Amino acid sequence: MESLKNYEIIDAHSHIFPEKIAENATENIGHFYGLPMKGCGISEKLIASGKKIGVSRYLVCSTATAPHQISSINAFIHAECEAHEEFYGFGTTHADSGDIAADVESIISYGLHGVKLHPDFQKFNADSPEAFKIYEIIEDKLPLLIHCGDNRYDFSDPQRIANIHKNFPKLKILAAHLGGYQRWDDAVELLSGDDTLKFDLSSSLPFMSPEKAAGIIRKYGVENCFFGSDFPMWNHTDSLNAFFKLGFNERENQMILADNFKNYLGL
Repeated sequence: MESLKNYEIIDAHSHIFPEKIAENATENIGHFYGLPMKGCGISEKLIASGKKIGVSRYLVCSTATAPHQISSINAFIHAECEAHEEFYGFGTTHADSGDIAADVESIISYGLHGVKLHPDFQKFNADSPEAFKIYEIIEDKLPLLIHCGDNRYDFSDPQRIANIHKNFPKLKILAAHLGGYQRWDDAVELLSGDDTLKFDLSSSLPFMSPEKAAGIIRKYGVENCFFGSDFPMWNHTDSLNAFFKLGFNERENQMILADNFKNYLGL
């Protein structure tokens, strides 16, 4: 691994769960994607994995697969952020929530930094009229971290992300997985060329050559991309090793590893 002494590292995409359900939640993610998990989504295990490469801060989130989970998830993320000063929490809501405005006000009152949606888990189209109600409320309030892409489903197709951006141009969108897990060619065609869109690298580098990944990042703009592990799907050591194979220079490495995310959240 390249020397870490000169780099600050922030993980811009990680998942945590209450300890009593963490093992089952992690296993369910593995079953959903047909992939072996590299960790367990417990805060202490996330921090232990990140310490191996010197991660200083983490964007932590979880997703409400049903509306009745929203309140407890947001309370949990808030509590974990209170307990771990290195955490920056994103809350969640759902297109089928009975009171999206109240969900958002709760996220804000907790001091969380954004909203995380996973349309594939939550089973709604990312650009549906119901989802648009979320974006209308948060457009001027909170950034959106949204899962993008999957060859098996259409819920978060890159075209739907482009539709969100077209209809809500002021919404700060962080498009996960380089804009489209398994749909990277479509994502680059539809989402590149706009500096208001941001992208994390999580769950992308293991599935393509370093040359292709670096080319995608160049098209989006190095300044628009953030390092992320997608823990517990991947561990931090493997994620960083894959990142250093991309061949960016030292300044570009630091931008992607921490500086871009700090600018994004105004840290």
